[in-house]
Amino acid sequence: MTKKQPPTNESIDQKIQALHTCHDEMLAQLGKVIVGQREVLEELLVTIFAGGHNLLEGVPGLAKTLMISTLARVLSLQFKRIQFTPDLMPSDIVGTNVIEENHETGKRVTVFVSGPIFSNIVLADEINRTPPKTQAALLQAMQEREVTAGGQTYKLAPPFFVLATQNPIDQEGTYPLPEAQKDRFLMNTFIKYPKLDEEENIVNQTTMNTEADVKSVLDGPTLMAHQQLVRSIPVSAHVTGYAVDLSRATRPNEPGVPGFIKEQVGWGAGPRASQALVLAAKCYAALSGRVNVSCDDVRHVALPVLRHRLLASFTAEAEGITTDSIVQRLLQEVRERAAS
Repeated sequence: MTKKQPPTNESIDQKIQALHTCHDEMLAQLGKVIVGQREVLEELLVTIFAGGHNLLEGVPGLAKTLMISTLARVLSLQFKRIQFTPDLMPSDIVGTNVIEENHETGKRVTVFVSGPIFSNIVLADEINRTPPKTQAALLQAMQEREVTAGGQTYKLAPPFFVLATQNPIDQEGTYPLPEAQKDRFLMNTFIKYPKLDEEENIVNQTTMNTEADVKSVLDGPTLMAHQQLVRSIPVSAHVTGYAVDLSRATRPNEPGVPGFIKEQVGWGAGPRASQALVLAAKCYAALSGRVNVSCDDVRHVALPVLRHRLLASFTAEAEGITTDSIVQRLLQEVRERAAS
């Protein structure tokens, strides 16, 4: 007699609850090292479970690097840090071919020595401090999950994430990221100064002779199973439509866009933004323990998904208008479609 299988929707609900529990455990472990910054940590987890990349921006001393290295410990994944500098070469990231002598035959052979990009979590520290040629070495890895060296293509083992940091105030000796590369980041997370009580806790924790005992919560195969679960969540047509409407509303030449967009935006978000909005919204809902994805979920992730995909016009820059304020105004003006 065959065993009766549970209904599909019940199975999904159980998996979603397991993912929600895992999310809470990860936040608890991260909280042993990182004080406060709940919103930042949430965006990092959305990025990880959606299988994307994240660009973290914040002034020095806000624990950007510490967040990423602690996340790697919680995930029990291979972690490599690349310190981006003006003299960093593409081969320093991807790897290079070297000539070695075969001790058995005595012949010289070409051997590929892999670079730090061959890891599960890659920290691209101060990514804007290296020239565009080296920044471009990340493009293929971020989009295709593979790299090419010496005419040979090498696959990157999953899961694979690039978590990059950038200092928004010190621009001397930096190279702005190309728009094509910024578009590869699922989210652009801004890290703000801690609150008063949080900063006091930070000082107390970091000036004592103690070390937090951070435990691993997830391994690679389990993480990838959760990622597949997130992608399998269905989304209503009106929610997908709202995400697409938001992206299209950022394009100055699109018919029917709000008037302020034509004045304040030089270049809008592309279709990858619509994909990112839906995927991030699905992930946020799943991490919250919900199967149903709503327009509120899209609104919740809209700022980190869209802020780096808009190019403010000269007029907006002269008036001090940021892409954040543009996105926030769009969220007020773009209406939801009627649910079918």
